[in-house]
Amino acid sequence: MTSHNMTWISYPSKNLAFTSPEEIEDIIASQNIISRLMHCYIAFFVPTGLIAGICILIVFIKNYVQHKVLDLLLLHFTISNIIMILLSFTVITRPDYLKATHLTCNVLSFFFNFSYFNSQYVFILTLLMLLLKRFPPQTAVCKATQRPILCAGIVLTYTFCLSLTEAVLVGTDNYHLETDCQLDPLFAWPEYEIIKFTFGFGIPLFLQILCFTVLLVKAAPAEAPALQQHIHTYVISVTMFMCRLFYNVMLLFRTSLKLQKSTGTIKNELVMNIAEIVLFCESCASLVFILCFHKPCKDEILKVIQNCRRKTTANNHLEISETNTPHESRSQ
Repeated sequence: MTSHNMTWISYPSKNLAFTSPEEIEDIIASQNIISRLMHCYIAFFVPTGLIAGICILIVFIKNYVQHKVLDLLLLHFTISNIIMILLSFTVITRPDYLKATHLTCNVLSFFFNFSYFNSQYVFILTLLMLLLKRFPPQTAVCKATQRPILCAGIVLTYTFCLSLTEAVLVGTDNYHLETDCQLDPLFAWPEYEIIKFTFGFGIPLFLQILCFTVLLVKAAPAEAPALQQHIHTYVISVTMFMCRLFYNVMLLFRTSLKLQKSTGTIKNELVMNIAEIVLFCESCASLVFILCFHKPCKDEILKVIQNCRRKTTANNHLEISETNTPHESRSQ
């Protein structure tokens, strides 16, 4: 694979050679939009996603002694999404970009891709577990899937290799120079986006469709668990598909601009920034869906709410009895 010279590329908003007032107005309008979206994301989605993630971690760690395979995989999925949310704080500088060296930007990109690929393939592994649980085969594959640590280790190794490949495709030139940094660096080689689309969206989408087709079409045994028990996986799957489709389409569009030696327009840059924030919103939403729909988490939430109601009712009764005591003593 030949090296690419990407020193020519820059963000359209950073191009100071504007020739018309219309271009300046486009930049101001674009910055206003992305700034408002960033503030909405930081104010609403980030706290909600982090609180949901922490609650899920507490529930799963508390119930770890049960050694449920699906719960351990969802715990793995939750940790990946929490890391994604923490990395999303890089958008807090928008409409400007994070200032960092090429090397630092490459390191951030590596951890971002690791969480991105990891959450995708752990979710596919969860779907595979549901498939085998519904149609249990008497094979070595079924026995292997009963060892969640082994399965998680395979996924971690695979995603690490993919992330390392992506780090190489970002490029190693000018590693000491400062640049405008995105988690998917603009100065990455075109192959970077192509590999990410193929292994981070195309192949996982095919595997998800395959799993869902078998789940919905194939007749299950009478003793098989109902599909409604895992509604959160279907909701998460749809959410991931919609958000990641938008994001990956914009990545491919950015690649086409690179191949044409074009930096694109202000509107192209705006839509790419919106797609990045939508991707981070998906991580927050997935954690909320697990907390609200996954049975162990939902049961724990209901238990906490019931305990709070009992304590409130007990306190109210105590206050009423204390206020009634003086009246009773006067009547005597």
